[in-house]
Amino acid sequence: MQQVITQLQSGSFGEMYLDEPLAPHTTWKIGGPADVLLIPGSKEQLVDAVQLLYRYQVPWTVLGRGSNMLVADKGIRGVVLKLGPVLETLRFEGDVVYAGGAYSFIKLSVMAGKEGLTGLEFAGGIPGTVGGAVYMNAGAHGSDVSRILLRAEVLLPTGELVTMQQADLEYAYRHSLLQRQPGIVTEAVFQLQPGDRKEIAGAMAAYKDRRLRTQPLQLACAGSVFRNPEGHHAARLIEEAGLKGLRVGGAEVSPLHANFIVNTGQATAQDVLTLIEQVQRAVKEAYGISLVPEVLVVGER
Repeated sequence: MQQVITQLQSGSFGEMYLDEPLAPHTTWKIGGPADVLLIPGSKEQLVDAVQLLYRYQVPWTVLGRGSNMLVADKGIRGVVLKLGPVLETLRFEGDVVYAGGAYSFIKLSVMAGKEGLTGLEFAGGIPGTVGGAVYMNAGAHGSDVSRILLRAEVLLPTGELVTMQQADLEYAYRHSLLQRQPGIVTEAVFQLQPGDRKEIAGAMAAYKDRRLRTQPLQLACAGSVFRNPEGHHAARLIEEAGLKGLRVGGAEVSPLHANFIVNTGQATAQDVLTLIEQVQRAVKEAYGISLVPEVLVVGER
């Protein structure tokens, strides 16, 4: 590991920070330190860094905007690769859009609407990056990434850049191949359709108004915690089990939206994990339904 740190300190791989606290880098504002946090300054530096880590067999974790992720209290061993401005690219070619892996998924939906392109309205309230959305097949309002993705450029753990077609990603509900075979999405290509700008803006405004009324967006959170079981809504099950407002330490089941766990100020990752387990147990006992978390838990517990 020290050999890798010495090489990373040369500056030829980007900005490097030792023992960097990760709480400020996540939307939950929770998480211990990374042994090394690296922010590559170009796609070439990212590729070079992954190749270096592969050569020395140093584990790495990719971090975008830190949403939909819970970093354990002891932090993350190895190297955390934070995707910065270098992958925040965007261009339109007719009704096809090319977006960098670090581009905001919400901003992408807004920009597509301004271009008069429909198909991304559902993304208007999904925090995180394009890469994260491709990774988890993010979705809302009856649509998801799998319906509009053409292909993605993916950096494999070996440091090889490959193009994966939509069919290669084995999409299912909140699932893709990348969850089983890790890689970093450096760019995604979406097929949209021409639409009416006013209709698109109207739909997105309605979605936004609903989010502001029903989600605790003013507090540190990570979006929906649990996947919706087939035929059910996780939030409804949790609410009907009487769990709104349930707290463990600084973590609380939001009184506004039962499928959100909020950090009321000083929550630890263990607080959140314990609360998740209590919710799962209560819903299982009440309804015989197993809730599956959709948040990614990373790091050393």
